Formats: sequence, structure tokens, C-alpha cells
Amino acid sequence: ACNPPVGNLATGRTPVTTTTCGQNSTELYCFYPDQNLLHYGSPGCGQPRCTKCNTNQPNNSHLPADMTDDFFANPISWWQSAQGVHREEIQLDFETEFYLTHVIAVFKSPRPAAMVLERSQDYGQTWRPYKYFSVNCTATFGLRDDLIEEGSMCTSRYSDAVPCTRGEVIYRALSPANKIEDPYSPEAQDLLKLTNLRLLLLKRQECPCHGSGLVEKPQRFAHYAIYDLIIRGSCFCNGHAEESPDSVGFLREPGSCVGIVHGKCVCRHNTAGDHCEKCAPLYNDQPWKPGDGKTGAPNECRKCRCHNHAESCHFDLSVWLASGKRSGGVCDNCQHNTEGHRCQRCKPGFYRDRGKPMSSPEVCKPCACQPMGSANATFSSSWRCHPRTGFCYCKPGVAGPNCDRCLVGYWGFGENGCRPCDCARDCDQRTGTCFKGEPFFNIPIGGRIPDLVQTPTNESEEEWRWNDHEQGFSALRHPEKCVCKEKVLRSISDFCQMKYAYVIKARILSAHDKGTHAEVVVKVKKVLKSGKVKIARSNRSIYPESWTNRGCTCPILNPGTDYLIAGQEDSRTGKLLVNMNSLVKPWKAYLGKQVSDILRTGCK
Repeated sequence: ACNPPVGNLATGRTPVTTTTCGQNSTELYCFYPDQNLLHYGSPGCGQPRCTKCNTNQPNNSHLPADMTDDFFANPISWWQSAQGVHREEIQLDFETEFYLTHVIAVFKSPRPAAMVLERSQDYGQTWRPYKYFSVNCTATFGLRDDLIEEGSMCTSRYSDAVPCTRGEVIYRALSPANKIEDPYSPEAQDLLKLTNLRLLLLKRQECPCHGSGLVEKPQRFAHYAIYDLIIRGSCFCNGHAEESPDSVGFLREPGSCVGIVHGKCVCRHNTAGDHCEKCAPLYNDQPWKPGDGKTGAPNECRKCRCHNHAESCHFDLSVWLASGKRSGGVCDNCQHNTEGHRCQRCKPGFYRDRGKPMSSPEVCKPCACQPMGSANATFSSSWRCHPRTGFCYCKPGVAGPNCDRCLVGYWGFGENGCRPCDCARDCDQRTGTCFKGEPFFNIPIGGRIPDLVQTPTNESEEEWRWNDHEQGFSALRHPEKCVCKEKVLRSISDFCQMKYAYVIKARILSAHDKGTHAEVVVKVKKVLKSGKVKIARSNRSIYPESWTNRGCTCPILNPGTDYLIAGQEDSRTGKLLVNMNSLVKPWKAYLGKQVSDILRTGCK
């Protein structure tokens, strides 16, 4: 925790008083020379001196600003009230909040027989007393004297008429009665923080040496006069700063008074504001706290994890509580086509470039879907392409990562996708005319797609490859083209004998031909059984061991459809496998219940 330096808060600031000597017209007043009054052994006050005061005459003015000028440079300047007043107010207003340490008032006239020191913490709307001063606390204010009862709000210590000049009134905010362990705690702030300070001078008293034989008129001595008003304090920075903008805690601008205590803090610990009362714009991942003046803990503000895609964040209590009070920052106005609490995912219409770090401004690339070939009604209507892979969701019979061509065995690319060729083999993708004499690849179950070098010479390699060397799969099932011999289980014993390693409910997201194997991306929605390979309810890949050159996985797995899938696993590689011995059925609630019951009771 940091502590800014202490200075004189009154320097450079002008108090406001109820009256000032000579403010309406020239006044004649009298006083006794200081040297006579300061000499305690003097039998009397000596001869008085009389002169005039007028606020419009610089040599005869005694203005409120004279109380707060430099007392070293102007030791004999003072403020003086009008004659005959009993109640006088002196108020000093600050432009912001400060911390008070102590107040010293040096009187030219005898000190008041009764006065009150008050402060406001809301810019003068309400006031509370700091201290009462009186020659008789009980008679004047109904309070005990702190000389008798320590900690009392009233004292007679500074109310004696002697010395009759240069008598001091002192108030210390922190005293043995006001012990504060943490200067930034709410209790300390309630005691020390202020925006305004006011002295109420309630009762004059004469110097005892005056006696009764005054030559001059008594009313000419009836005034209050103060040489110096010193208010010691510091910037209020909540323990997050130890200096003001000029690096030493004081504002020194050309033409201004030297030593003005500035009200703005140079904040540390990732805080901001005039008083470091909030976290900096990008540092709201946990609640703001003041520095701990007791332990010295800085209680720094923590940076939000926005991956360099936001310039600010805000604290959200619900997010904080949901995270177990570990993180509550929510990024504002995510840039670079990102979104989310932490700008951690790409916006709809963009996908993540895995070749770049998440903090890169180019991490989200726009989907490049062919408008005519891509499906509008995907399982997440806001996605134009898969947010992780960038693969577009194609209409029936359409292939390619951008859905810009027909699958092998389809033709007529248009608004409704592509139509199946009306022939046993492939056809012209523009006209639908069947090719003659073209070999048909009869791939057995478990077989591999032929190497590209075995493809017919009248087909270019580009027709079989994408830019990333993957082939496309149809987005929907077409029974006349995708025919697989599916596994049929007639009894519970048939199911149990298969000894499936896993049983899940999953939604098919997309399917891709990797050349040597197929890969199907699914969203696992329910895990009924798992083996050595751990399965979580999240997106993952499964691997069909059979497929055809017409873009069909066997068993058939259509994107956008929920399936009950039971199959084997490869614990060595951590892969979930699907083959013609697997159970693959469109999900039905009753089917899920039957399988759950079998797993629970029938396969023991």
C-alpha cells in the first residue's frame, strides 16, 4: 500500500468568511502591540494603537487570503473580522476529497471562549463536528472536558485568553483516542476524509490585561483576528498512489503558488480515477479494493483475459460468483471479429485460424461459403461455417469446403443443391449425361479409398482434392446413392455379445475424408457407457472404418442428426471407432431408455 506525502491543504486556497474588517467602509479599530501582550510579567497591556482597515486599500486590508498565505514570507499578515460580531464562520472548500491530519489556527486576537471545528464529506451539504473548544465544555456544549475524560469531543486546552496574541488552536485527527490500524478502512475514511472544513467562532473574550480603564472605545477591540490557518493533509488515494502529477505530490505550475497539494493521484496497482477509486479500463477481473494500510497488501487490480481484442472490460458479479470468485471480468466491444466474455471465439460468419495465436488480430477469418451451395438451415442458424474448422454446411449433393461443387455422382449445381446422376456411375456435373465406360470403384467394407494415382485419367486431381487435401462429404443422406449394410440386433444377448466399448448420444456436426481415413466431428450429448478412452460431453471426432467414393460413411452419419452410437475404441490412440458392427440408430428417447436399461441390468 502507498501513502502520499503530507502538505498544507490551505496553501493556494482562499477561505470564505462571514465578515471582513472594512468590507463596507473604512473602519477604525484598536489593538495592543504584540510585544506587550506576549510579556507575561507586564502589569498591563500598555498603550493601545489604533488604525483603520478597508478591504479596497491594499495597505489597510486584512483579507481572508491572508490567513493561508506563506507564513514564512508574510509573518505579520492577518485576517480580521468586522467589529462587534460574536459569531463568525471561516470555511475552506476543496475541489475534491482529501485526507486530514491536523489543523492549526494562530490567532492575533485572543482565542475564542467557544468555537467548533467541523468538516463535510459531501461538498458542504451536511456537516459533522471534529472538535468543540470552550473554556467550560459542560456549560457551553454539555460535554465533558477531554482533560478530565480522554476521548471527549470537547476540550478547554486551547480556549484560554492568554496568550492574548499568537495563541494556537490545534486539532489532531489521529490521537491516542482515535487509533486507526488501517488508514484506508471505512472507519478511517469516515474520520479523515473531507471536502470542506469550517471554523465556527462563537464567543469572543478580552485579554485579562485590558482592565477597566480603557481610554479607547471598547467596541474597537471587539473583533476576531487570525494570523495563520494551517490545514495539514494529503491526497486521498485509497492506498494506490504515493505522489501527485509532479512526482513529489505538489502541483507547481508557472505563475501558481508553490506547494499547492494537488487533489489528483498518480495511480499504481492498475487503478484509475482522481483517487484511484476504480480499476483501470482493462483491469476489472476481480472487485476493486483499497490498499491495506495494516498489512501493506497492495490489492492490485487484475487484468481481464481479452486476448488483445478489447481495450476495456467491466466487472460482472454474476460471472464472478459463477466462477467461484476467481474471475469476473467481461470484455467490452470485442474487436477483430471476436465475441464472448473473454473475446475467446469468432463471431458468426467467421472461423478460427488455427495457424495463428488467439491474440492475433487476424485469428478470425471470414467464412468463404458459396451462397448458392451452402445450406441456410444449419443446426446453429447463426453459423455460416463451422467456427473451428471453417467448413461450410452444404446443400444436398454439394461438396467442397466452400460448398462450391457437386459431389461425385451428382450434377446440376444450383439453388437446391445438386441432383443424383441418373446412372449407375458418375455423370457430367453440368449436363447430367452419364459417362460411358468409366470404372466404378467397388470398395469392400473396411476397404480404403483408392490412391489418387489409380483415378481415371479423364479426371483431374483437382476434382478429387480440396486446397487442404481433404474431400467433401454430403450434408444429407441420399438412399439411392448411400447404401450401407447396417448392423441389426434382434435381442439383448446380441447387444451384449458385441461388447461395445462405448455407447453415446451424439449429434453429427460434419464429416471429412482425410485420404487414408474418414473423420466425423460430433457433439457428444450423453454418455451411456465408456471404456478406457475418456468421453466428455463436448465436441470430438469419431472414425468410421468404412466409406464409399460417393461421399458416404458406413454406417451412414448425416450432419445435423442425433444418433445412438455404440462402437469399439482404440485405447492406444484414444480414438472412438465406428464400423459395420457398430450400432448406429437415429436417436429416439425410448431407444435410449432401452439401451440404458440393458447396460444397467442385462449385460452383467
